[in-house]
This record gives sequence, C-alpha cells and structure tokens, in this order.
Amino acid sequence: MTNESIFEELYTNPVIMAIKNNKDFNKCLDSENKIVFVLYGNLETIPMIVKKLKAHGKIVIVHEDLIEGLSSSTFAASFIKKYTEADGVISTKPANVIYARKLGLFAVLRFFVFDSMSYENMKQTIKDINCDIIEILPGVMPNTIVDIKKRTNIPIVAGGLITSKDEVMAAINSGALAISSSNYYVWQM
Repeated sequence: MTNESIFEELYTNPVIMAIKNNKDFNKCLDSENKIVFVLYGNLETIPMIVKKLKAHGKIVIVHEDLIEGLSSSTFAASFIKKYTEADGVISTKPANVIYARKLGLFAVLRFFVFDSMSYENMKQTIKDINCDIIEILPGVMPNTIVDIKKRTNIPIVAGGLITSKDEVMAAINSGALAISSSNYYVWQM
C-alpha cells in the first residue's frame, strides 16, 4: 500500500478504526472503513492480527509501543516490517517514526497533550520531525488542532475521547485530516 493510497482513503473516509482488543478486531472486520490502528497484541499474535485484517482489505497501522514484547528500540519497526504485512507504524518516539519511514513504512507520530509542558514539547518536536501524520490525543481540542495546523504541513489525526458527530466535525473543521476512535458508533458516521 502506498502512502498516496493511504491518504486517498483518508480523504474518502476520515474515520480510522482504533482497535484495542479481540472484540474491536471482530467488529472492525465487518466495517466498511478501511484504515485500522492496531493498539494491542504481542510478538506472537501481531503477525496473525495483521494478516487477518489485510485479508479483509484493511490498511493496517500498528502502534509499535503497545505491542507486548517489542522494546522501545527503533528496531521495533524492523520487526513490524519483516514479520507482518502492516502498512505502517505509530509511535510516541520521534526516532522510531523517522526510522520506520526510512524502512518505507507509513509513519504516525502520536502525541498526548495533557498540559502546557507536553503541548510546548510537541510544538518543538514537530519543527524537525519527518513523519507522514501527527496524531494528537485527546482529539477533542479544536483550538489545539488549529494552532498545530498553522505550525506544520504534516497532516493531523485527532484521536481519543471523540464520541459524537459534532466532535468528529469539530476536529475536521479545525484542520484534522481524520479522526481515530475505538468507539464503534463513531466508525459508522
């Protein structure tokens, strides 16, 4: 899957399914949505999780920091690339995202913005980062999305705590390319 086709899919349907367990996995298989953020698994299960999702026509991006057994090393992306069919990775570590991108994986840098210090750190990091998408959590901060959009040309995904159509639209109208959610109802919007 090319980066261009991933972006085309995001423009067509800006709702990304975030799955955190087998129940979510089974529900996402029945969804028409194509892009999946995998937020669970371990070294033994992640190859099969990705394989089944790919068999159902999904674009799969694995959160390498949340895969049990992978260290915080940049080599986590190497494992994902070599042993799964994943299209990309998510990480909170800038060096890991840069390395994943060098490997040809779609790279998502995830930020948790929970106070002014984390917000300032994010603004500094995005000046120098080379990734495909920035994901900001929680996603229910339209003013923050507007501010970050002014500071970078990197597309933004708003994730976390989005539960209504109004919140989806607020994120999109603030400049987010897409939203990610583990809420089944949001997947259907």
